[in-house]
Amino acid sequence: MKLLERREIAADTMAFFFEKPADYHYLAGQYFVITLIDPPETDTEGNSRSLTIASAPHEAHLMIAIRMRNAAFKRVLKTMPLGVEVRISRALGNIVLHDDAKRPAAFLAGGIGITPFRSIIVDVTARKLPHHLYLVYANPRPEDTAFLDELTELAHKNKRFTFVPTMTRVEASSPSWNGERGYITPEMLWKYIPDVAASMYSIAGPPKMVTAMLALLDDMGINLASIHAEEFTGY
Repeated sequence: MKLLERREIAADTMAFFFEKPADYHYLAGQYFVITLIDPPETDTEGNSRSLTIASAPHEAHLMIAIRMRNAAFKRVLKTMPLGVEVRISRALGNIVLHDDAKRPAAFLAGGIGITPFRSIIVDVTARKLPHHLYLVYANPRPEDTAFLDELTELAHKNKRFTFVPTMTRVEASSPSWNGERGYITPEMLWKYIPDVAASMYSIAGPPKMVTAMLALLDDMGINLASIHAEEFTGY
């Protein structure tokens, strides 16, 4: 597939938009393995990465979003000409919306771990599914928060979707912030999720955040069978 566009969507975070093959199918929240073809540089991490498809299945393009850092793979993505082709695998992964609409879906995200949830929330809203969705999304500052404006707009559009962004270093932020502050806590979940015990939980973010959220849910008495977690390392 060809690279069509790239766009900065938060501090040190970029979205890359690729053409979608006509016969490519995936569920919202899944990922693929993307491989650079004959890149001008490489390193010990190789030319392939497993990256979530941040776009919803009905959208015209395939979109990924990554935190930029000094790695060959990311340098090539940032600088290669539009129209250059990359190779992708079939869709993989189990962070997808559960079928039972009677059980709310609670998404706990940190940083670039938002990507599967952006896909699911856009998909649910477009299809007008009856699921109640709750997204608690932690970042250091508003300017670090990918899709902040879009998710805020989706929460206004979809009355079954509750969006709770929280900032852990808001004192270092240029824009003012009037929302939640600090890391995700049990009190935050009890405040915004009406039926904590009945919800299905999905966690995505840096390894330390995922570990902390698993411990938090365990302390709250949430059954492990109601939790799916996925670590995002280096993205």
